[in-house]
Amino acid sequence: MIPAARVQAAIDLVDAILNAARGQGASADTLARNFFRERRYMGSGDRRAVRDLAWRAVRRFGELPVNGRAALAGLAREDAALAALFDGSTYGPARLTEGEPVAEGGVIPAWIEALLPPLFDDAEKAALLDRAPLDLRYDPSRTDRDALRAIWPEIVFSEALPRAARLPGNTPVEDSAPWQAGAIDVQDWGSQAIVQACLDDSAPALVIDLCAGAGGKTLALSALLPEARIVASDTSRDRLQAMEPRRKRAGPDRIEPLLLDPKREWDKLAPFEGKADLVLVDAPCSGSGTWRRNPETRWRLTPDRLARVVAEQTRLIEIAQRLVRPGGALVYAVCSLLPDEGPRQAARGLCDREGWTIVNPDMQIGRLIGADGRLCDASDTAPATGRLLTPRHDGTDGFFFTRARRS
Repeated sequence: MIPAARVQAAIDLVDAILNAARGQGASADTLARNFFRERRYMGSGDRRAVRDLAWRAVRRFGELPVNGRAALAGLAREDAALAALFDGSTYGPARLTEGEPVAEGGVIPAWIEALLPPLFDDAEKAALLDRAPLDLRYDPSRTDRDALRAIWPEIVFSEALPRAARLPGNTPVEDSAPWQAGAIDVQDWGSQAIVQACLDDSAPALVIDLCAGAGGKTLALSALLPEARIVASDTSRDRLQAMEPRRKRAGPDRIEPLLLDPKREWDKLAPFEGKADLVLVDAPCSGSGTWRRNPETRWRLTPDRLARVVAEQTRLIEIAQRLVRPGGALVYAVCSLLPDEGPRQAARGLCDREGWTIVNPDMQIGRLIGADGRLCDASDTAPATGRLLTPRHDGTDGFFFTRARRS
């Protein structure tokens, strides 16, 4: 393909992503796979160039562009070489004209930017759209740092998380021996920090992962708590089934998948009332902490949708509290940076709830944050409601998590 034709293909792909965002349709990754499957004439270099250009446009503009051409025209304003490819050639985009729609503005929608905690300066905001690395969790009983370093000399290891490793984002790992042996799994360091927050000196007999999804945190808990009975519940059959290949690679476990009925979760959870030593609530959220991996989700979020997920988080916390035994623990987490979903949600549902006490574990990752979204230090009289992880400060996806103990 000539360079101008690649630009037009990127415009077409961004159009598909925009249309899906407006209608809450398929994810950008799914759309891209379908897009290239329907265009088999594209070589691998063409596909890579088109995808990189399309994602560059998606990352650059927080406000929803009018269309794909406006998004690429916005990039062209900042890139003379790209602007020259709007040349009107047979397979390329038409020439740019005065007065046509052009995307502009910052990388975060204005209404979302107004909700971010005060700590988000320009550098923190920019990092939200950086490209994410490939994070791994490894099993020390099956491999070690030297063995992994022999395969990937560029690998780095976390000093804060005992089983965390990191590779460049485009590293293929699924054909490697450690992957095939179940010695490694893909898991963001932030997710691994949440699992660490679930642990203390006790040996829990019953653990419930209330929103288990595809089981990343469930499997990490199983590896660290091999004697515990772990109930992995979710309202999506597809998400629970996605855990099964990962379980087979990881080997024997004591995980019990439990499919729940939406809005009727208690029908199947009632037998566990007041019995769980630990309940993890990795709640549905805005996903604002995952923009590095899914930048188009900025275009999908609306105030109404945010209000709905906040209400759902409150409901799930209340369900989880009924499951925890006296003296047991509840860990609440969201891959969100917005205070309404994180520290304020914890303040409403846990700090201000009789019989519950926030117990923030001492960790070498993240920063303690108060209900007002401000960072806490030793001089603060009001207790922190939890811990915030951000791409710039921690090199992870954005997460908020907190641990509470039932008296």
